[in-house]
Amino acid sequence: MDVGAWGAARSAHYDANAEARWVPEPDKRPGRTAFQRDRARLLHSAALRRLAGTTQVVAPMERDFPRTRLTHSLECAQVGRELGAALGCDPDLVETACLAHDIGHPPFGHNGEQALAVAAAACGGFEGNAQSLRVLTRLEPKRFAPAGELTDRGGPRPGRSVGLNLTRAALDAATKYPWPLGGAPESTREPGKFGVYAEDLAVFRWLRRGAPPLRRCFEAQVMDWSDDVAYSVHDVEDGLQAGFIDPRALASLPEREEVFAVAAGRYAPGAEPGELAEALDRLLGQEWWPARYEGSAQDRARLKDATSQLIGRFCLAAEGATRAAFGTGPLTRYAADLVVPPEVRAECAVLKAVADRFVMQRPDQEELRSGQRVVIAELAEVLIRTAPEGLDPVFRAHFDAAGDDGERLRTVIDQIAVLTDASARALHRRLVN
Repeated sequence: MDVGAWGAARSAHYDANAEARWVPEPDKRPGRTAFQRDRARLLHSAALRRLAGTTQVVAPMERDFPRTRLTHSLECAQVGRELGAALGCDPDLVETACLAHDIGHPPFGHNGEQALAVAAAACGGFEGNAQSLRVLTRLEPKRFAPAGELTDRGGPRPGRSVGLNLTRAALDAATKYPWPLGGAPESTREPGKFGVYAEDLAVFRWLRRGAPPLRRCFEAQVMDWSDDVAYSVHDVEDGLQAGFIDPRALASLPEREEVFAVAAGRYAPGAEPGELAEALDRLLGQEWWPARYEGSAQDRARLKDATSQLIGRFCLAAEGATRAAFGTGPLTRYAADLVVPPEVRAECAVLKAVADRFVMQRPDQEELRSGQRVVIAELAEVLIRTAPEGLDPVFRAHFDAAGDDGERLRTVIDQIAVLTDASARALHRRLVN
């Protein structure tokens, strides 16, 4: 079966409702699926390219060949595409969701996100996932609603940008938190997270039409687990290569207790130290685990093999448990939930905590993050005070068209959020210093 036919066979499990776009568009080339078009739009977007200059764990260019938000998104997409395909999802749909999942992250990663949340308090805060939906459906200009007509009941205002105009299923799959601020279910592990600003509820209601309230679609669950797998494994790999993590420290009781405290506090709330210790010991007991790392070619090859082994371990566990619960047929949209065994989630949480403790908690990193928050706060202060001066033409037009102070503030936040780490510092030097 050729690639086009294979993609079409996968897409056959999705109906026209899933393939609908907020603004209808004709196909440009016969034989290409709606989800292949979505993936191409993401790959060619400026919003995705921008992630090459945005912090993942360490700042871009701080070290040779660091992982950035872009490389993380590409790696997440590879993991998600294969896991999704194994479970019967359309692989292009899952890959699109993975490519898009961090597209709204601002300069300096989560640190910048926290600083912007403070600056945006008067207009509903800032959340990287809600910003991702905003980028996909408004800020990345590719399609506009036709002037003089509404495209759908509750559709976009005439003449406004609809962003990349992705399919309903792609936008839903990229929505990790399908609720607005304050609307999180009691069961969520991250009650402060949300996926849509009040200003973007129209497109959110459209893409969620017919979906069970507060429930993520299956493809979004695959994307979310692929994200966890990619960054937990790769952050440890980067930490070992950079010399920040000494594998021998994981056998030391004081260091282990610190790792377990971080895991229970941030990545596995409620987990018992014994459960986390068992998870770490299972990993340390694998024959492929890098018990030492000194940077030789053999060490690098062994580390790369360990990375592959961990990704396979986490994905195969989820695939097996999900198939045991939901059978062997294609699993798509709201027909199933991804099942990740608790012991595997504990292993993933421990890896995240190892990177957190030995890489992100280094003293020099906290000093760096403090300076980054100052850059964002001062940029926000001066742009809010002087806007529309200092805004790019696109955001100046949004500012001029805004209906109230909340919309004008959101436009300033949007301007800062689309910057890279380097361009944020450059604009700060020009406007503040």
